[in-house]
Amino acid sequence: MATWTDTLHDLIVRTSTDLPEDVVERLRQAEAAETSPTSRNALQTMLHNADLARRRRLPLCQDTGTILFWVRVPPGAVTQTAWRQAAESAIAAATAEGVLRQNCVETLSGRNTGNNLGYGSPVIHWHEEDRDDVEVALVLKGGGCENVGAQYALPDSRLDAGRDLDGVRRCALDAVVRAQGQGCAPGVLGIAIGGDRATGYAESKELLLRRLGERSPAPELARLEERILDDANRLDIGPMGFGGTTTLLDVFIGARCRVPASYFVSISYMCWAFRRRRVLTAADGEPRRWL
Repeated sequence: MATWTDTLHDLIVRTSTDLPEDVVERLRQAEAAETSPTSRNALQTMLHNADLARRRRLPLCQDTGTILFWVRVPPGAVTQTAWRQAAESAIAAATAEGVLRQNCVETLSGRNTGNNLGYGSPVIHWHEEDRDDVEVALVLKGGGCENVGAQYALPDSRLDAGRDLDGVRRCALDAVVRAQGQGCAPGVLGIAIGGDRATGYAESKELLLRRLGERSPAPELARLEERILDDANRLDIGPMGFGGTTTLLDVFIGARCRVPASYFVSISYMCWAFRRRRVLTAADGEPRRWL
């Protein structure tokens, strides 16, 4: 599994140190359009930070976050046990190198495991599919933006939110207002409608794998994504909560089946340091294409 370990180590390094170009471009656009000097300076600092991280091979943020993998494999291509062992070796090596912070704490004892490995770390979503190659996606999600995620059960009388898409919009804007700058704005929302409490949150994180500007294939959800983005950027929260016109960079929405008694809206907030990467590989882990 040496090839898998090498590929996953490379994926971790790229994700931690190299902000995706679509995110960089959106931050540049925001910096050019921002009218508040303080907010423009915050965006300029983010872009400078991203440039330094890429050139010096250093983490974009000191909080290298929760390690979240999505793996899609052809039947029989690689076992989950062997793949996990390779991933754990890559994570331990990246931690020793400082590409990942020692970020895994045992909840009851408070002991840091020292290598980002332990029960629940990393998080691996494993999917066996009819396909020719293996796809591995990685998101590093910091604690600040994770803390401002939210989940709503509709109807919600506090928000006057019913079981409809306008109710979803009200939930999303409430989450943004509550987050203010604490999620390290400008952020990105992943919004899952339906499902149960667990699958809704899982879906809201997986939605963050989309590229900025990629709209939902469902026309009504695509329109809602644009509406929420526009409404949120009128709230004058702005970069890091300093005020301004760029509170969110994008909004991604998906919908799951649900039981009649429940209507959940699950929202994951991703910070400006939007660390996500994908790689397509052969069954042995040899990279074919970086995404």
